[in-house]
Amino acid sequence: MSGLKKRKVKEGLVVGDKMNKTVVVAVETRKVHPLYKKAVRSTKKYKAHDENNASKVGDKVKIVETRPLSREKRWQVVEIISKRDVAETKQQQ
Repeated sequence: MSGLKKRKVKEGLVVGDKMNKTVVVAVETRKVHPLYKKAVRSTKKYKAHDENNASKVGDKVKIVETRPLSREKRWQVVEIISKRDVAETKQQQ
């Protein structure tokens, strides 16, 4: 390999889409506690670039590490794995 590193890839849930071309993705990791042997969940939020504003809150997305795009954005949305499954119903009067 000629000095190129493989980019990190993570999967997470979109928890914010209020910004233009940016989404907030919550990535959950699980590890086993070294002493008590219990599974511990931890969640970290990443700001990711979404060029077409295609992702909405509740979507499961895949993000990949990229060069710094702004002060906090270092990730980019590669694909939307699944859309949210919320059936919106309106009450009729």
